[in-house]
Amino acid sequence: MNDKYDRQQQIIVAHAPLIVHVVRACQNADLLADLERVLHTLAEYGQAPMVGVIRRILAGSRDAALLKQLDDDDAVVISAILRGLQNPSTLPDINAKPEASAAAPGLASIIHAAAHGQPEALNALANMAEQMNAAGGDMARLSAIMRRLLNGERDSERLCKGMGAQGESLVLSILAELTRLEPH
Repeated sequence: MNDKYDRQQQIIVAHAPLIVHVVRACQNADLLADLERVLHTLAEYGQAPMVGVIRRILAGSRDAALLKQLDDDDAVVISAILRGLQNPSTLPDINAKPEASAAAPGLASIIHAAAHGQPEALNALANMAEQMNAAGGDMARLSAIMRRLLNGERDSERLCKGMGAQGESLVLSILAELTRLEPH
C-alpha cells in the first residue's frame, strides 16, 4: 500500500461515525436532528466547508463536483459518504480505532510545514488542535503541546507529561518523524 492510501484510510477510520451518520440520515429523516447537532459543532470547529457540502448531500446532491471546493482531507470524507450512499457495504466500521502511529507522519509534516511559514499548514494545525482539544484525553494533551512542537521543543519527557501510553507513543512517533524532516 502507498502512503496516500494509508493516509486516506486513516482519515476514513477517524471520521467513520460521521460518514455512517450522514449516510443513515440520507436514508432516514428521523436522524437529521441528531446529525444537525454534530454538523453545528463541526462548523464551530472550522469545518464549515465540509459541513456545507454535507448539507448539500442531505438535500439530495450526489455530484462529484462537490469535492472541488474542499481540501484533500475533507474530500476523502465526502468521497466515503458518496460511496456509502451508492454501496452501503463500503461504509467504514464505526468501532475501528485509528492507528496512532499512522497519524504521526502526517502530523509531523504539518507541524514542520507550519514551522517553516506555510500558512495553509498553520491553519490546518490550528483546526486539528481545536478538534483534538474537543476530543479530550490524550488528544487534548497533544493539542496543548502543538505550539511547543511548532516552536521547536523536542524534550519528550516534558512533552509527554501526563499522557497515557497511546498518547505518549504518538508524541514519540511525531518527534521521530520531525527529527527525520529537520536537517541537523
